[in-house]
Formats: sequence, structure tokens, C-alpha cells
Amino acid sequence: TRIIYFFPLNEKTASIKQSSHSMKIKPSPLKRATLQKAVGFKTNLMTIMKDLGLEQHSKEKLSLSKILQIDDKTLNEEPDKSKSDLPWYFMKKLMMVNVTARNIKHVKQLRSNRDDASETTDNDFEALLKISNSEDMVNPLDVITALFLCSDGFVQQQMALKMSMCQFSVPLLLPSCDSQQCTLMLWAMRDIVKQYRPEALSESKGFTEERIVLSNLPMVSFVRLGECSLSKSETLNKLLSNSQQYHDIFVHHNMECGDSPRRISNGLTEITWYLPCGNKNIDVFSQPVAVANLRGDIESFEKQVEFLCQTSAAVFVFLDKLDAKCNLLSTQTNKAQIFLVVNNTNKQINVSTLKEVSRKLGLTKSNIIIWNKDVNDVNFVNLVREAVSDVISKTKRKMSIEQMADIAHELVIWVDEDSPECQRAKKLADAITAEIQDPLTFKEEQLPLQGQIWKKLTSLEKEEFRLRKLGSENIEKYKSDLKEKKEKLRQKQNSINMSNILTCFIKALSLQKERSYFLKWMRINLDNMSRIKLSGLRKLYKEKWKSSENKEEIKQLDQQLTSSSLGIEHFFREMGQIYEASRFLPETDPSRQQLNHLPELCAQLLLDGFPLELVDGDASNIPLQWVSDVLSQLNEMVSPKNKILVVTVLGVQSTGKSTILNTMFGVQFAVSSGRCTRGAFMLLIKVHEEFNTKLDCDFIVIIDTEGLKSPELAQLDNSYEHDNELATLVVGLSDLTIVNIAMENLTEMKDILQIVVHAFLRMKEVGKMPKCHFVHQNVSDVSAHEKNLRDRKLLLQQLNEMTQAAARMEKKEKCISFTDVMDYNPDTGNCYIPGLWNGNPPMAPVNAAYSEAVYELKKNIILLLGMCNYSKNDISDFKEC
Repeated sequence: TRIIYFFPLNEKTASIKQSSHSMKIKPSPLKRATLQKAVGFKTNLMTIMKDLGLEQHSKEKLSLSKILQIDDKTLNEEPDKSKSDLPWYFMKKLMMVNVTARNIKHVKQLRSNRDDASETTDNDFEALLKISNSEDMVNPLDVITALFLCSDGFVQQQMALKMSMCQFSVPLLLPSCDSQQCTLMLWAMRDIVKQYRPEALSESKGFTEERIVLSNLPMVSFVRLGECSLSKSETLNKLLSNSQQYHDIFVHHNMECGDSPRRISNGLTEITWYLPCGNKNIDVFSQPVAVANLRGDIESFEKQVEFLCQTSAAVFVFLDKLDAKCNLLSTQTNKAQIFLVVNNTNKQINVSTLKEVSRKLGLTKSNIIIWNKDVNDVNFVNLVREAVSDVISKTKRKMSIEQMADIAHELVIWVDEDSPECQRAKKLADAITAEIQDPLTFKEEQLPLQGQIWKKLTSLEKEEFRLRKLGSENIEKYKSDLKEKKEKLRQKQNSINMSNILTCFIKALSLQKERSYFLKWMRINLDNMSRIKLSGLRKLYKEKWKSSENKEEIKQLDQQLTSSSLGIEHFFREMGQIYEASRFLPETDPSRQQLNHLPELCAQLLLDGFPLELVDGDASNIPLQWVSDVLSQLNEMVSPKNKILVVTVLGVQSTGKSTILNTMFGVQFAVSSGRCTRGAFMLLIKVHEEFNTKLDCDFIVIIDTEGLKSPELAQLDNSYEHDNELATLVVGLSDLTIVNIAMENLTEMKDILQIVVHAFLRMKEVGKMPKCHFVHQNVSDVSAHEKNLRDRKLLLQQLNEMTQAAARMEKKEKCISFTDVMDYNPDTGNCYIPGLWNGNPPMAPVNAAYSEAVYELKKNIILLLGMCNYSKNDISDFKEC
């Protein structure tokens, strides 16, 4: 049998001569066995894909809309105990950042459940043995590998991000359809951003925040040669865990299903990062380090080993025997230091063997770590830890994952980012963001319509309805003057030509294949830029705050921090303003006609899972014509499947509102790096056709809002008014409102609750009675619900008092209790959620109790939405509302 490999060429690999691809490890006697393994791997891959129900997705890749849709599995606690349920069970839990996601045991209980007292038969014992032998289990690494192979680049990014939040290792090199080829997962890791405090910043309490693929870090790799009875992955988990908290970063033999044979994940190289918090009592290493772990025997994975040897500062080789196989290591043109970690529990290794191997490999005694029965686990792990610490402190070999792509190209390893669509989109995004030197200047020059003109228009529009400055003037003349001023501002907007930057942005959005990649690259570039800019401003602010008594200077810096943020929402906001202004031109005007396609473009983005800005967070206004036309286009696209239910969240700034929504629905709201959500964004989640009969809707609309009582707005005279407006709007649009409270002391929430009550009271006026659910965050006590019974009664009492006060203000004194205006039950309408992190970040995983509590909240919300018996709840009604 001849196996022929076809490698895709790109600009970098095309120039590489064939001779440069000669492998450094050449186990020629094993070549036939390697080819047999390749054939076996492909057979295993096809079998396991079929077993896991993923066969159809090997070509038609899984998309985020498929993964995140609401269906029957959303409410199921456990899989149906069949293999085909395992990927969905894993993915559902992973999207909710649940650290138990890898616990995928599915074997049915085979024991006899007979009630009679009959004698135990041979069949019963055979069944018992089958359970004990775990014959029908699937290794979690096989499920993870299969899902990565079956998913598109955006699902892979979400998986890698959520796995990293759970402190799971993520794929660095993913094995392909044969055991000799693999893919560097650079794109998959692009979304992972880490914050940490290296030793140098301990005193100043500063921190480093960076996209992990751009971080120049030393990498230490761990591999296995031959059979090894010492668990490499379990050793790594102990190595990276501090004395206060152990965590299974890598799947190992003693985990649930970890002892199941790996069928397709050998050759998988995983990566994780140890990042210090700046506390000597907690930190295992004082400096950051990347840790890679190759699954399987290095004899079979030459390409992966060569890659690790060229990218790592050190490679630790685990082995049981010091024999001829060690010669494989001597053929390496190593750039990495080699360490041998030898299991000598059987006392089979003598001094002469050690000396011979050391001589051949050029190792000193400090490069050999022996584990035997006389060394306990703690001491052994400390020996490895000392060796790693020594490497980190002395090495000058530091490399980012982005730089590793060049080495991958040299070794003819595929890089996931090399797809033509991804590269074309990157060029388009880079061409736009390369023009940005200063975000504030850029917005003024390239995105001028959303600046002062839009803010003046906002002010005029509000005055047109409220007439607060009318005084003794004639009302009709006053309205006419306001209208004239508005028209002049719109003319001014129309006189400004669309910038080249925005033209390029809109053209890129029109490219169907590149669109999603383009938006992600834009977000990545803008976030990276904002992170650097805001980091410098924060440092300056800190210095001025300590030394300067000039309050005006500090105030200006504060304003700069707010104004310097630049995100993708600013480009869409400019699109909206250009479109709004064009509606004041004649219908036949070419300038107007060339913008007619924009709402349809934005509606398609909504269907693809991108958020739409409803409220401009800077001007506190809704571009009504733009939003209405986008929703009209959306309605046309999905009709007759256009029924929706709306969920929103309200609460104080920085209390984890966006985190709750992201955890509940697996989404990512587009927020610029370094600041909180501003305004309000909506996002669509598809409801599966088989489930929409239970919910009576086709989509769930999620609205994420900026925090109430924002410190930035507190200095303004109309901050309370702003909060009231926002609360009234989002409650009015919603079928269910989550009120987020990040403390147990409810009296501190009185102002917020008053705002909410006013909003709910006004909804009654238009015949709408939304449902309400209170979420109490950072409450970890298991008895919280029982103990807080008194607090819930107090809450209801306060809500009733506020309702009466608000009713008097609104001159609707018939409302005497909160339940007159809201569908709220104090026993079922409260949820207690513990803290997000289990331990000290950055090495803390998400608290499993947090994920489970949010999952319970999600189930409750879906059940509550199922009870929303509205005859009208389609997209047109939402637009009208």
C-alpha cells in the first residue's frame, strides 16, 4: 500500500525545497508500522465520528448558530447515555464554562435491577466485569479532538476560549486525518486574553494584559518515549497546582474515562500557561511560562517532536527504560534543552547505563530526574519544578505562538490561519487599522458623523418630544424651529463625504466568505490597539492621581480614558448615521440609493450571530430609522418564522451582567477592550424547530445593557435621568428582565430598584406586564435561599413601597403593590449565584457552582418564557415597540 500526502502550499511553504523536509528522527525499521498506524488512525477516525454522531460534520462543519441554538438538550441535565450524545453534552457544558464538561462517562448501568431475590447468574457477573473494565467508554481527548476536527474556525475559537477559562489545556497541534500531519491552532487561540502579574510588577500592583498568542514566553514541553508507567499528565497537573488548590488541567489516567484507550487523539499536542498573580505564597513560578504536552509515543510523531524541539526552551522526556531508543534523541538538531525523567521504581537502571546515555546525549546530571520508590510524589514534583524554574530563569529562548507559525511552515505543518478566506480578511482589516495612530483623532477624522453633530441632534430630538425649554414661546413656532435646526444638522451630515476607511469597511462586509473573518480580525486589531493605548493612559492616570492636586488634569485624563476607546461598534454606528442622514435626501438621489443595501447587510449579520447596537452609549440615543429598517429586513428574511421573545439584564456597572449572559447563552457581546458595555446591544439566539412549539417563538433576543449608576456618568447632572431612560427602554422591549444584584444587602440597591419600578409601572400603561427575575451574585452559601427568606420579604416590601411612591409620581395611584405591575413571585423569582472564580486568578478556573447556578437560572428563564402567552411577539411588533 502506498500512502501519498498532499500538502497545501502558501507563500511561505511554496519556496521550501523538498530536501528541507527530511525528518530528524528516522526510525527506519518502524516505517512500515508508522504507515500502518496512519491507515489505522483513519479507520479509527471514521469509526469514532460515526459513534459520536459527527460523521456528517466532517465535511459540513459545525457552526456557532448550531452549537448555541435552544433545543431539548438545553433543558436536559444528562445525556441519553449514548455515544452520539457525548459531543453535545460536552459542548453544552463547555459553552457554559463548566469545569465538569470533560466528565463524559456514558455506559449504561448493566447490573440487574430485579426486585426478586433470585440467585445471581453468570450473566450478572459478566455484566459486572464489563462495567469494571470500562469497555465501552470514550476518552475525553477523543471527544475534544473529534469536535475540533468537525468545527469551523469560529466554533474552534469559542471552544479554545471556554476551555482556557476552565483552565483546561487547549490544542496546540491538532492531528489531522493521518498520524503524520497536524495543524497549528493559531486562529483557534486568537481570542484568549490573559491578565497576570509577573514578579517585577508585584510591588506596584500593576499587571500585564495581552492576547496570549502574542505573548513572548518560554515554552517547556513534555513528551514520552516508549511505554512509561509514570503518568506524565498527572505529574504536570501537580507541577502547575499550588499547595492550596489542585486542578486537572490535563486529562490523565485517573480521571473519569481517562483510562479509556485513545483512538484518535494520539499526536495531539496540548498547551496551557502558568501565569503568576504576584503573591509569593501562591505562585508556583514567579514568571509566566507556556507548557506543552504531546500525547502518544514520540517514535510515532516525528513532526510534532521536531516542532517542539525548535520552539521550546526545554523538552522533558518521560521514559521507563534507558535503552537504544534514547538514540532517537541524539539525532535531533536540538535548540531545546533535553531533560530525562526516568521511572526507576523497579531499580533496573544502573550507574554505567546512566553515564553512557548522558555521554551520548551530552547531558549533565542536572538534566536527569529519577523517580523511584524512595522518592514520594511531593519531592518528585518539586525536583521537576526546580528544573522548570531553572529553565525559565536562565533561558533567552522566548517565542509567541504567532512566531511559531513560521517554524510550522518550515516543517510543512498546516496552520489553521492559512485558509484563503482568513488571510484575505486579515489584509482587509489590517489595511483599515494600520491607518489608526490615535483613536480619538481617528474617530474625529474618519468617523465624524457620530461626534458632536449626532450629540446635538440627540438633544434636539429629545427636546422636540419633551419641550422642557419652551418657556413662554409659541409651541408651534418652537417645534418648527427645532425641526429646522435638525434639518440643517442632517444637511451638514450629508455634506460630509463617506471616508475611504468606512467605504473599505462596508465593501469588506459585502464579501460573504470573508465577512465573519474580517469582523473578527477588526475586533482583534482594535482590541489590541485599545489595550495598549488604555494601558498607557491608566499608568499616567495612576501617577497623576498620586502626585497631582490638579483635579482638572485628572478629570481630563478620565475623559481621555473614556474617549480613547475604539471598537467595531463605532464603525457600525457611523454606518447607521450615514444611513439615517441619507433618508433626508430625495429617494432618487444616487447618494441615498447606494446606501439602500446597508440594513439588509446588517440584518444578515444579526442572523450570523453578530450584535446590533440599539442604543448609542456615547450619545444615549437610538438611531430609529436605521434600527427600524434593519429589523424590517430581518423580518423579511426569516418570515414566517419571525416570532421572538426578549430577555434583558439590568444592574449596577461591573457586577457581571455580560458575564451572566455570556455564560448562559455561550455568546460574546462586542465590547471594546478595557471598558464596560456602553449603551445597549441586541443579539439573536435561534430556537430549534422542534423546540419552538414549547416556547412559541423562533428566536430569543438577548439585550445587554450598560451598567446603571455608572461612575463616569455620576458627575453629570442628568445621570439619574439617563439610568431611568435606559431602564424604561430595555424593560419595555423585554418579555423577561433579569435584575442583577451583586450583594446580599438589598438596601444598597434601593436606587436601582426605584428606577426599575418606574420602568415597570410605565409598561402597564401600554398593556404590557413583563416578567421579572432577581439574581443575587456572590452568594455561595448552600442555605442562601432559606436564610434569605427574610431578605426576600424585605425586598418585596421595599418594591411595594417604591411602587406606591412611583405610582404617586406618575399619577397612577391605583397600583398599590409591585405584583400589580410585574409578574413576580418572591419564592421562585430569586436566584443565588456564587462567585465566578474558584481560587485566585489568573490560574483559577471558573467555579463549577457558578456554572451550575447559571444553568439553573437559564432553565428557569426558558420555562418562564414558555409561559409568556402573548398573541403578538414577532419582529414587527418589537420594531414598533
